[in-house]
Amino acid sequence: MRRRGPDFRRPVRRRISNVVWWTLCGIVVLFFIFVLSKESQIESRPTIARRSERLDKIMEGLNITDEMLNADSVTRQLTDQISLAKAFVVIAKESNNLQFAWELSAQIRNSQVLLSNAATRRTPLSTRESETAIRDMALLLFQAQQLHYDSATMIMRLKAKIQALDEQMSTVSEKSSKYGQIAAEEVPKSLYCLGVRLTTEWFGNLNLQRKLKERKQMDATLKDNSLYHFCVFSDNILATSVVVNSTALNSKNPEKVVFHLVTDEINYSPMKAWFAINSFRGVTVVVQKFEDFKWLNASYVPVLKQLQDSETQSYYFSGSGGDGRTPIKFRNPKYLSMLNHLRFYIPEVFPALKKVVFLDDDVVVRKDLSALFSIDLNGNVNGAVETCMETFHRYHKYLNYSHPLIRSHFDPDACGWAFGMNVFDLVEWRKRNVTGIYHYWQEKNVDRTLWKLGTLPPGLLTFYGLTEPLNPSWHVLGLGYTNVDPQLIEKGAVLHFNGNSKPWLKIGMEKYKPLWEKYVDYTHPLLQQCNFH
Repeated sequence: MRRRGPDFRRPVRRRISNVVWWTLCGIVVLFFIFVLSKESQIESRPTIARRSERLDKIMEGLNITDEMLNADSVTRQLTDQISLAKAFVVIAKESNNLQFAWELSAQIRNSQVLLSNAATRRTPLSTRESETAIRDMALLLFQAQQLHYDSATMIMRLKAKIQALDEQMSTVSEKSSKYGQIAAEEVPKSLYCLGVRLTTEWFGNLNLQRKLKERKQMDATLKDNSLYHFCVFSDNILATSVVVNSTALNSKNPEKVVFHLVTDEINYSPMKAWFAINSFRGVTVVVQKFEDFKWLNASYVPVLKQLQDSETQSYYFSGSGGDGRTPIKFRNPKYLSMLNHLRFYIPEVFPALKKVVFLDDDVVVRKDLSALFSIDLNGNVNGAVETCMETFHRYHKYLNYSHPLIRSHFDPDACGWAFGMNVFDLVEWRKRNVTGIYHYWQEKNVDRTLWKLGTLPPGLLTFYGLTEPLNPSWHVLGLGYTNVDPQLIEKGAVLHFNGNSKPWLKIGMEKYKPLWEKYVDYTHPLLQQCNFH
């Protein structure tokens, strides 16, 4: 029995030790809970403080007071009414309900006076002093809703208004395009006056005709391939004069420069008179008219043949051809002008020459161009500045690639280039029958499905694979329609006013006009008589 006594005492000791153990665990758990709760309180206080600080900054930035945040605030109610009333004033005016708009405006002023007085005395508005203003404004706002100035109705009305404005903007844009095109095509009175006076001068002054006969002795000069030959095809006397004058003034050897000018029957006499009256630092100038080219007839030239087609005449001249959606710029008769298409017949126009530089009449020359005649074109026909720095000037922007003939012959991502300053190797031109290539594509486009606009698209087709890229500084474009980097202008040898805003027109870009006007002598008696300034 003594040996079992300890056995009976052991369980008692175990029960006592378990109680103690659980008690200690409970104390520890309670201690940790206490510690954690303290830490959370410590952490929450800065968070609350930061949030409160942030709200204070927002209120300060928005000029919001505690009173306005109060749901029962009279000031807040008045402010909300004023905001809504201002919107209804605009809507009422749009609806031509001027009387109601005036009533709303008057009540807005009354409410604003109450708010201003309360702010001045630094005490909140009381319900008693604002009761009348709130009630009167509420009545007006309810009346506005009765007049269908509610949100849903106004959304529908504004949608209709936006649609109407879009249609109006489209119409205005179309008219603007038409009027801009008309302005670009107009002959200024001063230019018309100059042509008339020069024609009178030519037929009335025998000395000018005698000078021209004396210059016929320079036939050898016109065929001398050691000289620098330039050609310009134009009916604009003053613009052509600027091209010649700017080239002469910036040439290192003006006596070696020869200008071949081709114009039409109307401007032939005044053009001859102008260049007989004026001298350009020894530059040789010869004037021709394309009507004298016997080979230039409908049996040889596709453009002249197309002009005999009644549908083509209707499309370009009557304004009623096509589908009615074709932009006016595509239907400009100037794109069928022989002076525009004569650039594709340069070897026929100048059969004795081997290399020429072609210049448009809307350029200004600012550097010596003699180096152009020594550029190696590497067997190509056309030396031109590429314009594919942007995607707009790649082939797919000028040609209709839905047409299988275009799609199968030309890379849509091929780099475009510009007419206006081009070096032509006439020996290679004749060897490769480039004019025949032009004829082929012009005849294929009789229905205008390959391209629509101008002489550049057929040029891109004609000289595809036959164009040598030139340094961009030789030819800087865009002065007639966009902003051009001043550094490019400074480095440019030839500045091109391509676009509608020609420098001799009123719509010309004012900041670029001085670059062109620099080469116009406004003190010339004929220019003064015709009011050039």
